[in-house]
Amino acid sequence: MPLWFRIVYSLLWCVALPFAFLRLWLRGKKNAHYREHWRERVALRGTRVDVDVWIHAVSVGEARASATIVRELLRQDKRILITCTTPTGRATLRELFGNKVSIRYLPFDAPFLIRKMLRNSRPKLGILMETEVWPGVCSVATQERVPLWLVNARLSERSARGYARAGSLTRSMFGLLSGVAAQTQEHSARFSALGARNVHVLGNLKFDLAIPDFLQPRADRLTEHMTSGNAARPFWVAGSTREGEDAAILNALVTHPLRERAMAVIVPRHQERWQSTYQLAKKLGFSVARRSDAQIGADCEVIIGDSMGEMLSYYANAKVVVMGGSLGGTGSQNLIEPCALGVPVVLGPSVFNFKEAAEAALTLGAAKPARDSREALTVVLEFLDDEMHRRRVGARAREFVAAHRGATEKTLRLLGLSDRR
Repeated sequence: MPLWFRIVYSLLWCVALPFAFLRLWLRGKKNAHYREHWRERVALRGTRVDVDVWIHAVSVGEARASATIVRELLRQDKRILITCTTPTGRATLRELFGNKVSIRYLPFDAPFLIRKMLRNSRPKLGILMETEVWPGVCSVATQERVPLWLVNARLSERSARGYARAGSLTRSMFGLLSGVAAQTQEHSARFSALGARNVHVLGNLKFDLAIPDFLQPRADRLTEHMTSGNAARPFWVAGSTREGEDAAILNALVTHPLRERAMAVIVPRHQERWQSTYQLAKKLGFSVARRSDAQIGADCEVIIGDSMGEMLSYYANAKVVVMGGSLGGTGSQNLIEPCALGVPVVLGPSVFNFKEAAEAALTLGAAKPARDSREALTVVLEFLDDEMHRRRVGARAREFVAAHRGATEKTLRLLGLSDRR
């Protein structure tokens, strides 16, 4: 990147840092975890510890996407540092890897902070997951001679247009990457158009999801708790809902016949909305409980999933999953997870975050479309009314995931990290 830009960017961060901390503190009013480990945000934590690979996984989705690569690197006894940006991402990383890797928040993108972090960890290779590309990270990694790859990369048309507005600055930033492992040809073309070089199409790492052996017993315990010991009591899940979707689903459910047929489990994506979603359900007249309640009554109609790291456990015994993000215009969340478990998925019209996967799932009959929240509830009811149809769609969902596996090994080979011949 041009020298003048690096100087101006660093100066701007000197001015912006107090405001960045203020924003962090204000977010902590809704979620106290934002106020934890704040020293890591300014590269103050810890002494120098050399690592083999540094991975940046901004939040939950990226953390889960990194899992197959991290597990393979751990098998090779690699020393790994994983950075993230959000408390939910940090909690997910801790759940996935425990103390087997070093987990920290990525410092603010001020070049002098990124430089300190890299000099304290001295990684031989840097991996950015999906879309997290920042000027400070890219320029400093180049100066510190850390090869930097963008892996499982995706870029929507809207995001590409935004990057393109910065013209030559965007091209110089993407040109600093050692390479890009894109999910699809469409994403590859967008990265190339923005100046990225050495771009490869390797597929989506999320299809390589490994279902752990302990998942089903854990899911059974969760189901027993939520259904008051009546494991035969059906429930469906609205998973990783975004702001506005919780209200739309609950308002539609008030008068929908699905209300009488099965219990709804609504799991907001962000912890800040657990309480407000619970209060809204009460206000609308539902018998409502929290997953964290010691006991859940047999007459409960709606459960608010107020727990971290249990999404797969919610999905495993659900009859159907309504995919969060797809009904609110923010792009679908990860439909691959319920599909891997053989659970039918209902998708709203907004799927740009998983466009290719959503289109393939719909084409193969592994998922069903819905135009809005009320229609989504109707599709859920249709699945409950036709057990054979539900099982067929669930089987297609598993086949859909199996047909798209293999991105992990391709990515490791590209990065020179595979030890398989």
